[in-house]
Amino acid sequence: MKVDVIKLDGGSAGSVDLGDEVFGLEPRADILHRVVRWQRNKAQAGTHKVKTRSETSYSTKKIYRQKGTGGARHGDRNAPIFRKGGVYKGPTPRSHAHDLPKKFRKLGLRHALSAKAKAGELVVIEAAEAAEAKTGALAKQIKSLGWKRALVIDGPELNENFARAAQNIEGLDVLPSVGANVYDILRRDTLVLTKAGVEALEARLK
Repeated sequence: MKVDVIKLDGGSAGSVDLGDEVFGLEPRADILHRVVRWQRNKAQAGTHKVKTRSETSYSTKKIYRQKGTGGARHGDRNAPIFRKGGVYKGPTPRSHAHDLPKKFRKLGLRHALSAKAKAGELVVIEAAEAAEAKTGALAKQIKSLGWKRALVIDGPELNENFARAAQNIEGLDVLPSVGANVYDILRRDTLVLTKAGVEALEARLK
């Protein structure tokens, strides 16, 4: 698949061939869904916690005698049926992560890249570089290119000036190729790859 390459100023910089085994697949929603679920579950904090009856701060004194009251038998006010008593079988801190084979994760990334390419939401630029870390100058370039919600994936290392300039631009994310993931690719309207990023992704996913 041949794609035109542009510069950040909008000028042409030739073209590049994208491998069909990475960018030319027929996207499958079920694969993308499984990988996104795996990512979001792994990122979930799992710090939810409630107090059980052994952790609430009431007295443990028996509230009334066992027999003869005409009511139910109770030990203390920490029982779950009383107001401010302990919670029965409530949430406890745990990990929400589950396993997903590495081959399936790589397949999901290939399908995410192919989905962007098929939808016409993939842009290849020559390089993500800036002479100075100036947010205003980069923001003007991004606006002229029409990128509103974009993810830029560079090669193994980011250009420091470009990364700093992009930090305060709303809707623009920048990642090195090793950080490329299905969730971030799908949540942005435009996927922008540098030539170095294309090479790194194809080497990683073939």
